[in-house]
Amino acid sequence: MENVQQFLQGVELDNRSAALLTGAACGVGALVVLALKVASHQETKDKIRRARDRQTESLQRAEQAVLRYKESHPTTDSSLILTLSLPELTKKLQEGKLSPEDVFYSYVEKTLDVNKKLNCCTGFLLESFDQLKTVDSNKDGLLYGVPVSIKENYSYKNHDVSCGVIVNLDQPAQEDSVLIEVLKRQGAIPFVRTNLPQALLNYDCSNPIYGQTVNPHNLQKTSGGSSGGEGALIGGGGSVLGLGSDIGGSIRIPASFCGICGFKPTAGRLSTQGLRPIYRGQKSVLSSPGPMARDVDSLALCMQALLCDHMFSLDPTVPPIPFNVQTYQSSKPLRIGYLENDGFMQPSPSMARGVREVKALLEQAGHTLVPYNPLKIDYAIIDLTIRGIFADGANTLLQKLEGSPLDPCLREQVFPYYFPTWLKKTLSFLLKPLSPRASAVFSAISGVGSVPDVWKQHAAVEDYIHETIAHWRRCNIDVLLCPVIGPAYNFLYCGKVTTVLSYTILYNLLNFPAGVVPVSTVTAVDEEELKHYKGIYRDHWDKLFKQAVSGGEGLPVAVQCVALPWQDELCLRFMKEVEQLVKQSRK
Repeated sequence: MENVQQFLQGVELDNRSAALLTGAACGVGALVVLALKVASHQETKDKIRRARDRQTESLQRAEQAVLRYKESHPTTDSSLILTLSLPELTKKLQEGKLSPEDVFYSYVEKTLDVNKKLNCCTGFLLESFDQLKTVDSNKDGLLYGVPVSIKENYSYKNHDVSCGVIVNLDQPAQEDSVLIEVLKRQGAIPFVRTNLPQALLNYDCSNPIYGQTVNPHNLQKTSGGSSGGEGALIGGGGSVLGLGSDIGGSIRIPASFCGICGFKPTAGRLSTQGLRPIYRGQKSVLSSPGPMARDVDSLALCMQALLCDHMFSLDPTVPPIPFNVQTYQSSKPLRIGYLENDGFMQPSPSMARGVREVKALLEQAGHTLVPYNPLKIDYAIIDLTIRGIFADGANTLLQKLEGSPLDPCLREQVFPYYFPTWLKKTLSFLLKPLSPRASAVFSAISGVGSVPDVWKQHAAVEDYIHETIAHWRRCNIDVLLCPVIGPAYNFLYCGKVTTVLSYTILYNLLNFPAGVVPVSTVTAVDEEELKHYKGIYRDHWDKLFKQAVSGGEGLPVAVQCVALPWQDELCLRFMKEVEQLVKQSRK
């Protein structure tokens, strides 16, 4: 009996020891986890600080260079230079009536001024000051001596391509993107990089590294995104030409919000080599690089410069199709489809009015206008577009956000992405009778499930493109006139109202070229009409959209012009027609 008691006491002692050891191990483990989190948080702060230090240093050095130049060139007329369109500027540069130095420093000075107000630049490319000294070696280039601004997701040698996420910092690019190389060969001088939203898949322009970019027409509004730094800088007069990229309206929305022109070419027309997306491999909805400028002729000149033998040589995957000047300059009457409302999201009063007014001008000019409606719009936006972009249930995007503080502009948008798939599907089921659109979106962000489902998804996209082209041809139209999102939003709404992207993202899904032209400004009557806005679904998103665009009187209003794939020049020609008719009507 005594032996048994001794044995039990031993067991009890061992259990206590084990409990103590387990507790100690848990405590140590918790401390290790905490220490790792603290270290990770500190590393994040250090990366952001280094990026901001580089930004500040480049701004200061650019400012000093401008001061030195102005002291030695006191007679330079910067105000005249800054009013010239891109074609006018290139003409004067090539004729020797302006020097590249005067043009360059005029724009650097203006950019510094604009950036102080709008926070649109992530840093100057100090290499541009050296390139300026050798630019005469490319005097025959179509863009000789032109300073060009570049969205931050274009690779530039020895510079980070962050896409607004911390994980991409401190990883400088090894070489320039193809389009940067082509710009340099054409005599252009890439001189500044511009801001974008965290992780790109958002149409605001804010991230935890560089902060919020604001609108040049109203500092209480966003510039739009994701090419929002470009929109703000060009709209504020700090750049005559910029390069952006567009996967759902990322060129066209900031162009609309900031009152400038923007063009999304057919995907594949321009090289994407060295243009970084937030993640690669997604093939349902295609991204495209493209130009942004104050007028359509500038966009066309940029496309003509980029579509050259040098680009075709650097990237043989791009079809060697030069710019068709004859199509762009054509004046034959067009058959134009038009729509005011796509059936998925009711436009703001100014969006619809812009289309109506341009339609009337086009009819007066002798063009034929034909009513047009997109096919199966709910299916196209939810089942093909949203499910296609987030085929993996948004997991890759969330991985890119790891270690980053979430920017306020993105927080509400990505919150549901973190839900496990079973919860997304359950919410989809429960919301079906209450909010059909929210139910469908929860189902779409659950992803596609398997490899065979990905193939089915891609096949469905192909079918939809062919059906739309057949519908387009039955309507017998050359081009399409439709609304573009606007006016510029109040802050923090872009991540809350993703449904309105139907107006732009549809043409990424279809891979149709599309561009934006400013045509008007928001009136007091538009604001009064907005008070009665209900929306199509009358759901939470419709209420938020009304709040997002309120207080927009005086802001730019634009329309969108669309053509069939590879008819980029026809799309630009249509944009030019709209631009000219609007200018004539104002006279």
